[in-house]
Amino acid sequence: MSASSGRAATKASGTITVFGLALLNITAVVSLNDLPSEAEYGLSSVTYFLFAAVFFLVPVSLVAAELATGWPEKGGVFRWVGEAFRGRLGFMAMFLLWVQVCVFVPTSLTFGAVALAYINPDESEAQSLAGTPAFVLGVVLVVFWIALLVALRGTGGYATMAKWGGVVGVFVPITVLVGFAVAYAVAGNVPEMDVAWGELLPDFAGLSTVVLAASIFLMYAGMEMNAVHVKEVDNPTRNYPIAIFLSAIVTVLVFVLGALAIAWIVPRRDINLTEAILVTYIDVFRWAGIPWASSVLAVMLAVGVLVNVTTWAAGPSTGLLAVARAGYLPRAFHRTNRHGAAVTIMVLQGCIVTLVSILFVLLPSVQSAYQILNQLANILYLTVYLLMFTSVIRLRYTQRDRPRPFRLGRSNTLVWVVAGAGLLASSLAYVLSFVPPDQINVGSPGLYVGILVAATLVMYALPNLVYQFRAPSWDTADPDFEPFTWERPRAG
Repeated sequence: MSASSGRAATKASGTITVFGLALLNITAVVSLNDLPSEAEYGLSSVTYFLFAAVFFLVPVSLVAAELATGWPEKGGVFRWVGEAFRGRLGFMAMFLLWVQVCVFVPTSLTFGAVALAYINPDESEAQSLAGTPAFVLGVVLVVFWIALLVALRGTGGYATMAKWGGVVGVFVPITVLVGFAVAYAVAGNVPEMDVAWGELLPDFAGLSTVVLAASIFLMYAGMEMNAVHVKEVDNPTRNYPIAIFLSAIVTVLVFVLGALAIAWIVPRRDINLTEAILVTYIDVFRWAGIPWASSVLAVMLAVGVLVNVTTWAAGPSTGLLAVARAGYLPRAFHRTNRHGAAVTIMVLQGCIVTLVSILFVLLPSVQSAYQILNQLANILYLTVYLLMFTSVIRLRYTQRDRPRPFRLGRSNTLVWVVAGAGLLASSLAYVLSFVPPDQINVGSPGLYVGILVAATLVMYALPNLVYQFRAPSWDTADPDFEPFTWERPRAG
């Protein structure tokens, strides 16, 4: 990274540059712990990644660019959905986005715990420690609360972390993984995956066999999350779309190359959702004669998890703060510290994450807990995307004269095509998220589905109950939150 691009996170004024926003997006989206779930599909994972990029990542990026630059006021997805469908659904969208972080974070941090276990060069001992629920729970809680403390220092704190932590925890590990995997292949080692052209075509023989593959859509989730910081971006009209597209290209490359590297080196039967990438490093470094390097990479991967979780803890909490100050939550949730961070909201988030993390002890295995929590987070997040794609279409008709510095075509045809593709992809992934996967022992399939359905209904009900019983005293007429268009008095 050059000296000029080294100013990636923030300038002295505190605004975020185009490279800073791109790094925030990449570190929010890219999580290497998801690669093993797609590596199981070998060469066909390329098709899955490209399909999801075309029908989900690109629509999300384009729609977010139009919404964020057309409605740059604070609130993010709350602003967008609220403008299209009014307060109840706007509140529900932001609540689900925030609460899915509480569900998703333990699954992400599980990978961090596994990475720390693999600092031990003895693979059998590391594997045993990584499968110990008490160890996983302890690491999850300690690392999350550290991430939360960083997020409480405001945009400057976690933007700087994204700048350096993203390099250490994401870019260096993936570069090393792909580089050594290429060297491993060039040296003539037999690949563990089939490399025939026909393997590019996915196998749709059974519905449950593609459940994990469907989760690939949510591997791309988060590209719109940092839109809540659009006012902090230098020249957002120009730089926000640039940052989005730069982030998208890098994300696709990282996922495709990383999954293929794992599939090339690790036999499919040995791919474990939480450990496969660490095993890949161990195997390739042992082959290269530097087995000690796997411990170094394990530490770097743990740093990457910390950065990813910090970004996720900060973004949706900032959006929920806007919801609170718009009068949708009690005044206790309006509180911020001297850095402008949402103190009450973040601490509540920490308490929820702590409670959810205990599931790792109660459920049959770390892998089953990982899958259930991951799928619940997917369901909640996909609901937000369904609302977002629908909103961009509705706003083309209800606010057709609204200035849109970035616009999906002059007519409404392109927005229907792009948002429609996103709606179809999100709907498919939503349905498949309830199907138990064949690759993981989740215990009773009926209990698995029952937990997901019950948890989803509870999460849908909570924001609607809060909205229904909100009190006038919650509205503080915050001058920093501009009212929705439909709340403003009509001219004349």
